[in-house]
Amino acid sequence: MVRSLINTKKKTKTTRWLKTIKQQYQLLIIGIPFLIYTLTFAYVPLAGWVMAFTNYKPSPNTSMLDNFVGLKNFERLFSNEVFLRSLRNTIAMGALDIVLGTVFAVFLALMINEVKNRGLKKITQTVSYMPHFLSWVVASSIILGVMSVDGGELNELLLFLRIIDEPINWIGMEQYFWFVSTTSQIWKESGWTAIIYLSAITAISMDMYEAAKIDGANRFQAIRFITLPSLMPTIKIMFIINVGNLLNQGFEKQYLLGNSSVINFAEVIDTYVIRYGIGQGNYSFATAAGLFKSVVGIILIITANKISKKATGEGVF
Repeated sequence: MVRSLINTKKKTKTTRWLKTIKQQYQLLIIGIPFLIYTLTFAYVPLAGWVMAFTNYKPSPNTSMLDNFVGLKNFERLFSNEVFLRSLRNTIAMGALDIVLGTVFAVFLALMINEVKNRGLKKITQTVSYMPHFLSWVVASSIILGVMSVDGGELNELLLFLRIIDEPINWIGMEQYFWFVSTTSQIWKESGWTAIIYLSAITAISMDMYEAAKIDGANRFQAIRFITLPSLMPTIKIMFIINVGNLLNQGFEKQYLLGNSSVINFAEVIDTYVIRYGIGQGNYSFATAAGLFKSVVGIILIITANKISKKATGEGVF
């Protein structure tokens, strides 16, 4: 009797599954090229991770599985002072980008939303997200010019406002590099990220604002008690996604904005991999660093998701 019920349940589930495939076969056909693309370029290369456990040297007579060394590359990695410094810089700049980037993007979205003139609103939004389309090569040239010690606009402004007495060498002093990096990231990406929050704001029911207006709430109170609480689910999801990218600082920004004077605070894992791994032919060593970064990213995103679900009942998965 029980077995009969289980078989019936399985048959019903299979029938429903086949029915869904039949109903959505066009969508599935469209998705096949994307599935092949993802498998080819995102999952097949994962086989190369095995290189992290070998002492691989490119040669026609050797394969990646030769010269297996176990965890020696990771031991070498964590005993390397330059790598540990790169890890510190990556975490620090990643955390600053996530926290301050989110704050500025939300603030910008709220401010743009409060602009009532339609034309001015469009111009403000367009100007704010245009830097996103600049490559880091162009963006870094602008940033280095603005922060230059010799006639840079930032120093000229601070001197005019009498905040400083003499120009500051922003791009040549170690203690300012994280500030330069985070400011650059905020300038380049806040406008683009704000689009997501603006979209979330447009989904908020106008009835809530009308009710608040009748109750005597001013615009600041409407933002505080209606807009911000309604934005919180979107902010949490974006935060969880960004936490997974904490160690993905990339190399363009640090490589182009950094120099030998600030290398101790500008070196991140990606530039370290290029300089000491690929640049010196230590492919296994570079793979170990990349593998470490990927594993930490997965752990971070799972942890952030669990914390969010436990604290608020909301998560990405």
